[in-house]
Amino acid sequence: MAVTMKQIAEACQVSRGTVDRVLNNRGKVKPEIDSLVREMAKQMGYRPNTAGKALAARKKNYVIGVLLVSEGNEFFFQVEEGIRKAAEEIADFGIRVVIERMKGYDVECQISLIQKMKEEVQFLVLHAINDERIQNIIYELKQEKIAVATLNSDIEESERLFYVGGNFVKSGETAAGMMALMMSGQAQILIATGSIKSLGHNQRVHGFGSLCKRKYTGLLVKDIIETNDDDGKAYQETKKVLDQQKEISAIYIAAAGAAGVCKAVSDSGRMKQIAIIASDDTKTTREWMEKGLIKAIICQRPWMQGYQAILTATEYLVKDKEPQHEYIMPNDILIPENLP
Repeated sequence: MAVTMKQIAEACQVSRGTVDRVLNNRGKVKPEIDSLVREMAKQMGYRPNTAGKALAARKKNYVIGVLLVSEGNEFFFQVEEGIRKAAEEIADFGIRVVIERMKGYDVECQISLIQKMKEEVQFLVLHAINDERIQNIIYELKQEKIAVATLNSDIEESERLFYVGGNFVKSGETAAGMMALMMSGQAQILIATGSIKSLGHNQRVHGFGSLCKRKYTGLLVKDIIETNDDDGKAYQETKKVLDQQKEISAIYIAAAGAAGVCKAVSDSGRMKQIAIIASDDTKTTREWMEKGLIKAIICQRPWMQGYQAILTATEYLVKDKEPQHEYIMPNDILIPENLP
């Protein structure tokens, strides 16, 4: 016979409500009581009633909304694969996952989509633009009992519940270290970032540049361009710099736009003179690595980001489980020698 919370409460001489708060992480309980209840539950072989939770969740018809700045950015193909896998696994809870996509870093567009989605969702997973207006709308959603998590790109000083993504400062520092090894500590560098409206992009650029100034003083950042994660703009901006600054010997791609950057280098006839470190394991970055232009790729496990965000949101909705403040994915490094 299944062990009940009532039996655990009687064994611990506490109320059933206390046991419920401990086992479902619902609220503050004295540490000694928390330990007692968890140990007793373990000894008695307690198993959560997942069927009951699934039935209760079905009655509430939860909807998790996902808003991604992803149109034209193949990195998010893998993010969405992780989201879809998680959506399959939570189907028994009757939870639907709906995805909206936008192109570029237009704050008003993101606000408009959030306003549209809030009419349907109980939880929003947001690839956030780092802007005070987005901070404000996250606060408003919290007041309306709609929790928000940030995915892949965080936002400063907001009321978001948790963040899933990379450590972008470390990603930039890793790229700087790789660049120093590749270029023997001497290079004239162009950085191609996505948008100053993305906290993650800014952190990558900061991590790269600050480590160069502190440790790799022979790595000189000569220019920084914004691509808006668009290959057409990436091509034009890169070509302009290469035409004007013949001394450029390396490029750090800190966001999307790799196809445009690499084509500009190829068209300039300088593939053998310029080395590139790129961000994110995509079909494009792999193709240009195989061609010999991209020397290293700093990866951030996009599939797991999407998967983790949905499962964590589900546990919050169904089990009232308080999440961690952030779930950081490790930086992986791909080079031609370990390319699968």
